[in-house]
Amino acid sequence: MNAFEKNIQRQVDRLQTCSLREIEKSVSEKRLAWWQEHAALRKSGRISPRYAFECLFFEYMGLKKEDLPILSETEDEITWASKNPCPTLSACERLGLDTRRVCRQVYEKSTQVFLSQLDPQLRFTRSYVDIRPHAAFCRESIIRLDFESAMHDAIAEAHVSHRESNKGYGAVLWHAGKILSRTHDTAGTQKDPSLHAEVNAIRQACRELDDSNLCGAVLISSCEPCPMCASLAVWANVSAIVYGASIEETAAQGKSRILVPSREIVEKSPVQIEIIPGVLREEALALYL
Repeated sequence: MNAFEKNIQRQVDRLQTCSLREIEKSVSEKRLAWWQEHAALRKSGRISPRYAFECLFFEYMGLKKEDLPILSETEDEITWASKNPCPTLSACERLGLDTRRVCRQVYEKSTQVFLSQLDPQLRFTRSYVDIRPHAAFCRESIIRLDFESAMHDAIAEAHVSHRESNKGYGAVLWHAGKILSRTHDTAGTQKDPSLHAEVNAIRQACRELDDSNLCGAVLISSCEPCPMCASLAVWANVSAIVYGASIEETAAQGKSRILVPSREIVEKSPVQIEIIPGVLREEALALYL
């Protein structure tokens, strides 16, 4: 049995004996451990999508460049066609499993874990239309999400909220290179206490995608999501929560808050969500004076 066939058999065994979430966790831990041994590959300053792509596929996975032809590239985005021999693809075919489900659950967030060691603004995306064996190759990208630009949008929505006599919270939801929703809290004007900015953003994005699973999406909020909104982000399976001011900081400024941080909600949940605090913190805090 050659090395590739052994890899396929190992993947078959894992898929038969472990849950997809268990495999996702194991892959994430393996990738974090690799970075601990290869810290010299980390760079300061702006990291290009090309550099992240090369670290992932050539340094970590040891793949061949000819198996990953570049389809398009700019300063902030690189898209390629994955044509490499893939043990997961072969294992799924043998077990009758759908790669759209397996790869989304196991490898989307664990790949982001790898990229975030270089720069969390570099976001991994995969097409679940152009994915083997449903297509000739897997179309994948690394796209830079400018956190500050997205936060400016969220803060602008918070100002709209204030003008409408709501509570002054704004949120946007980014997915695969574009903003799917940009909104604010409407609990006051619509007489519905559930209509926080993050709830509105997630609902709009789900309608836009016609999908309740927002894996790969980033929720950007002017203020740290409350426990209700953080829990909704868990059930929507977003990949990251980015916020400006924290619950603790806004509570100290007199805002009524439930003092449970979003990180605690995520840590007690069944899903992986990256928490990125303090983006444009001072501008966000000024909303709640």
